[in-house]
Amino acid sequence: MDERLKQIAENFDNMKIGIDDTFSFSCNQCGKCCINREDILLSPFDLYRMSKKLNMTPNEFVAQYGEAYIGDSSRMVIVRLRPHGSIKRCPLLRDRKCSVHDAKPTVCAMYPIGRALRMDAKNPNADTMTTENIEYIFNGAHCGNAETHTVREWFNSFGIPIDDEFFIEWQKTITELHNIIVIAENNFKMETTMETIWSVIYAALYMKYDINEDFMPQFLSNRKELFRILRMIPEFYSRRKNHVG
Repeated sequence: MDERLKQIAENFDNMKIGIDDTFSFSCNQCGKCCINREDILLSPFDLYRMSKKLNMTPNEFVAQYGEAYIGDSSRMVIVRLRPHGSIKRCPLLRDRKCSVHDAKPTVCAMYPIGRALRMDAKNPNADTMTTENIEYIFNGAHCGNAETHTVREWFNSFGIPIDDEFFIEWQKTITELHNIIVIAENNFKMETTMETIWSVIYAALYMKYDINEDFMPQFLSNRKELFRILRMIPEFYSRRKNHVG
């Protein structure tokens, strides 16, 4: 895990902030939050928006600016912006400014606020996830001018909905896929089999989009087809039924 993400995970409760609580921050476009970054992870929606902004296919965008890998602990396919050089600069930083500012990744638009879904560790049921489970943290940024905002105002200024349908659906998706992957890795010993499963997940969730069509209907359709394909694997389907039964 990236050291910065590890620190956030360890101090999450101390960093929490309410949706109508205030914090002080204003971006002065210094570019400091765009260097020493290995943790700019992209959701399918982030990838779609930036690809559309640059008139590229998602595949072309990842080839030029990103990379995909398998998370050590999550075992999920992860897509991130590929850091450049010794200072680990965001590849989209130009003259200390974001070259896709109005389509920047959600994690960048929210900065210095972060968000996560709080789940019951003993009963992590994806079906129960709602916007009421969303919690926010303040990253304690020390750059920018001291302007006061609420989390709600900050999100609204970047067009990030508080009741974010995609965020909830994405969390449900990765929670369910994590369960699938754990079972698959326990039952498919051949590395090539898992590589095939990860390739199918990557193509369905990140690549299969027409940037001239609305995102959400495509995402929901891709997800439905992905789970249909995964459940066609007899060994997996049998194990999955026993696991949830």
